Amino acid sequence: MSASSAFNDEKGGSSSVGEPEYGHDPASGGIFSSDYKRHDDLKEMLDSNKDSLKLEAMKRIVAMIARGKNASDLFPAVVKNVACKNIEVKKLVYVYLVRYAEEQQDLALLSISTFQRGLKDPNQLIRASALRVLSSIRVTIIVPIMMLAIKEAASDMSPYVRKTAAHAIPKLYSLDPEQKDQLIEVIEKLLADKTTLVAGSVVMAFEEVCPERIDLIHKNYRKLCNLLIDVEEWGQVVIINMLTRYARTQFLNPNMNESLLEEENDKTFYGSDDDEEEEKEKKAEAPLPRRKPYVMDPDHRLLLRNTKPLLQSRNAAVVMAVAQLYFHLAPKVEVGVIAKGLVRLLRSHSEVQYVVLQNVATMTIKRRGMFEPYLKSFYIRSTDPTQIKVLKLEVLTNLANETNISTILREFQTYIKSMDKDFVAATIQAIGRCATNIGEVRDTCLNGLVQLLSNRDELVVAESVVVIKKLLQMQPEKHSDIIKHMAKLTDNIQVPMARASILWLIGEYCEHVPKIAPDVLRKMAKSFTNEEDIVKLQIINLAAKLYLTNSKQTKLLTQYVLNLAKYDQNYDIRDRARFIRQLIVPTEKSGALSKYAKKLFLALKPAPVLESPFKDRDHFQLGSLSHLLNAKAGGYQELPDWPEAAPDPSVRNVEVKDSVPEWTKCSSREKRKEKKVEKPFYSDSEGESGPTESADSESDSASGSEIGSGVVGSGSRTASEESEEGSESEEEEEKDKKMMTAKKELKKPVQESESEQSSEEEEERKRERKKSKPRKSESDDDDDSESESSRSESEDSESEAEVKKKKKAAASRPPAKPLKKESKKEMSLLDFDDFEPAPPPHVTPLNSFLSSSLVTDLEGLSLSDAALSPATLSPSGAMKSYELLHRIRGEGLSVEYCFSRQPFSPDANMVAVQMQFTNSGAADTKSLHMEDVKLQSGMRVKEFPEIELLPAGETATAVMGIDFCDSTQAANFQLCTHTKKFFVSIQPPVGELMRPVFLTENEFKKEQGQLMGMNELSEKLTLDAECRNEHAIVQRVTAAANLSRVPCGSDKECRFAGRTVTSGSLVLATVVTKEAASAQLTVNCEKMVIGTMLVKDVLLALTQ
Repeated sequence: MSASSAFNDEKGGSSSVGEPEYGHDPASGGIFSSDYKRHDDLKEMLDSNKDSLKLEAMKRIVAMIARGKNASDLFPAVVKNVACKNIEVKKLVYVYLVRYAEEQQDLALLSISTFQRGLKDPNQLIRASALRVLSSIRVTIIVPIMMLAIKEAASDMSPYVRKTAAHAIPKLYSLDPEQKDQLIEVIEKLLADKTTLVAGSVVMAFEEVCPERIDLIHKNYRKLCNLLIDVEEWGQVVIINMLTRYARTQFLNPNMNESLLEEENDKTFYGSDDDEEEEKEKKAEAPLPRRKPYVMDPDHRLLLRNTKPLLQSRNAAVVMAVAQLYFHLAPKVEVGVIAKGLVRLLRSHSEVQYVVLQNVATMTIKRRGMFEPYLKSFYIRSTDPTQIKVLKLEVLTNLANETNISTILREFQTYIKSMDKDFVAATIQAIGRCATNIGEVRDTCLNGLVQLLSNRDELVVAESVVVIKKLLQMQPEKHSDIIKHMAKLTDNIQVPMARASILWLIGEYCEHVPKIAPDVLRKMAKSFTNEEDIVKLQIINLAAKLYLTNSKQTKLLTQYVLNLAKYDQNYDIRDRARFIRQLIVPTEKSGALSKYAKKLFLALKPAPVLESPFKDRDHFQLGSLSHLLNAKAGGYQELPDWPEAAPDPSVRNVEVKDSVPEWTKCSSREKRKEKKVEKPFYSDSEGESGPTESADSESDSASGSEIGSGVVGSGSRTASEESEEGSESEEEEEKDKKMMTAKKELKKPVQESESEQSSEEEEERKRERKKSKPRKSESDDDDDSESESSRSESEDSESEAEVKKKKKAAASRPPAKPLKKESKKEMSLLDFDDFEPAPPPHVTPLNSFLSSSLVTDLEGLSLSDAALSPATLSPSGAMKSYELLHRIRGEGLSVEYCFSRQPFSPDANMVAVQMQFTNSGAADTKSLHMEDVKLQSGMRVKEFPEIELLPAGETATAVMGIDFCDSTQAANFQLCTHTKKFFVSIQPPVGELMRPVFLTENEFKKEQGQLMGMNELSEKLTLDAECRNEHAIVQRVTAAANLSRVPCGSDKECRFAGRTVTSGSLVLATVVTKEAASAQLTVNCEKMVIGTMLVKDVLLALTQ
């Protein structure tokens, strides 16, 4: 079948079973075509030899699934293509299989060997998809295969695959809970992962499989706190909830000293005025217990500090998670910060508002003060749904106090006029609660409610009666006129609950209205048979009470009512009548109970306390489903109580780095280095005591500084920082010092007089440092100048005399007992030297060596570096160098690479990558070559010639070629020596995927005119302060991308042109400067992806 007919089929009709398909040609008979034929054309396309047809078929099938159509009968045809070589087809096949593997288990099992092969695929997406399909086949027979696959994926190079492994763990656990112990080992390994992509998924797996194993979190606690800000949003929610439970078991209650006060406040909030006075007397009598001073654990503070910024998250669930964490863990004075974040969520969808208001209602009971400034945010809008209105009323009632009650009551008056009857009823109840809680406004509220009794709406009157009944119970003797007024309403009010409430009031306080009560009973006796059951019961009660207090007038009426009740249809009413007759009308048979009839019926009853329905909800964790339902949901884990004594905090100290695969170290180092190269400059002191680029050390230094002990100075480090930095032993440090001296011996002396002078200064500084050890800031400054001078343009100017002096100093110092601070400092100096070989030209100490004119000459030289031969290129030139292998990981061998921007002579379609090998070890390195090259489809590599011998202390250069196929995908390979193999990868910036091309102004305009519409990307920007002239703009654009300058008549416009190396697609860039440092960047490119990425890179170069 042709692709065009397939296209027509897709356009013509939908793919659901039983729906007619309309052909484009009226004569085609498409309306009568049956379903099996439609699937036949897809099967034909899937069986064809053309990848394009297979891809088209898979797109249509996945689209069917997305629309909710059933495509399960295509399973055999699709599963055959799981071994297809086309990656796009393979991805879509895996998407299909994940959906249907569980339903078609037998067929999926036939292809299990293909899924296992997919786990070894070079493409990370295929590996992850294969694992996802494998874990979706829910058959116990393949549990061992799944277990093995998860273990392998947990050690995969790609964080995406490791994340998928974490997702597969709960699936396997639900299939076979006996695998728990093995899965816990995998979880423990993945918890040690430092990538943000994996963190959220593995914590989710931890929560599903072994939430009780809190010991697995100890070593990873600080790391999780630090990674939190960069984890994806749903991962943040899971981690925050887990850390909330962790903190409740590991830290002390920050409000322990205020617990007595809180209890008292809770009592007085719900108690009456009399209760308040009693409490005060008790408090005065009882001596206060001795309070221990509370000191917050620095790890507790770390958690609070690192979660606080997430209150600004765009995801409501994240904000809610942080809010519940602060509510359950923070000191009382700090909880207020969450109020603003929660109030912001009230502008969201009604579903979000509902959940947030449920939690706010619970919070306002205990922490009323934090929401008082935002009172107006809880005012009700006419557009709010009823459930939102009721919750807002709840919050307003909780926030009511003597100062704001007049404002709140004015709001309530408006709400009573609403058309929403449920809302009006809730408002009247809220008024009643305000009157109960605040004695000053009780009379006002009562009068207002009495006025509502004349309302036309029966529901409003009925609800008012119920609330007035509760209020009158507090002071009945003052309000007999209200009782009389309500007695008159019995003729009009028909709502059973309201009628029953009036009758109860008259019966309870019949002594206050002795004339009216018998008459009410007379009227009720008339209509007894037509009343609702709840009203009948109250009529019987009223009759009994009047018989006991005024038997002369009501004896016959009572007998009549009891006789009517005796034959009522409802057995409750018959039983009540029989019981009351025996109780109030004593006969010979009636027992001793009838003596106490008056005490039973007319006993003083306590006034009802109108409490919030949210009062006791805070025993559920806020933000949980159980809290929302006010009932324990399945899978809910109770929030642990605070420990009485603090557990040992040392369990969270990370002394030795966990066994993490080599590639994680490499990736984090590379990231750290790239970031450092982009930033202006870091001194050594900043590298040690300031925040480093790794998130882990940043946290630990922060937590260390929070401790507040005088031991840790500004220049020193915490133990955790040292471990995060690499945990090298002292022996390694000594070895590194030797390597450094060997490195320096190789450098030739240039400008001897200047270098001697600098070496003398350094020696003097060293002596000063030995004398004045505690003056840390000065030594830091000296280190700055030393490091900067060593990394300046005149790096090679170090003299041999200085090297000898250093050797003598090293020999004279006993190596067995090195000072920890000094050795660590030298270690980081070496690290820094290796990390950042290229300093920016504006370093201050440069002026002490070079004249200002020479500096400008050097800056000018950096423009012409492209014309140099590869052999003369150095990492300190304009070409940015990247670290491929760090010397610690490479056991003395370090490799750096840069994109030389030279034509690669063996193949013009390849990018030339110049590599510099440095052997810093003590032994020679032999047979340096490449193996096991893993590339994306279409990419090619021309390996560098094997380096047979690299003696200790020597440096060698080699050039390799890579055809990146116009993509920024990494080229992965193994760098091998005669003894070791190292996994490395080279990833190009988009600017290195092109070569300069020379165009005239007219040619440029002509080509630009042809690359309009979707091929043109335009962005406005504000130029950096140092990038306001034409020379600076050209320099920064050409540094970011390998483009050539195009001549232009205007001085406010800079044009650049180039072609991609592989396909030769044209890339045009234009920067137009405007007034006040604003500018516009336009990129025209045939390849939209490259254009988009180039815009980002050039924007970054011009604005930073």
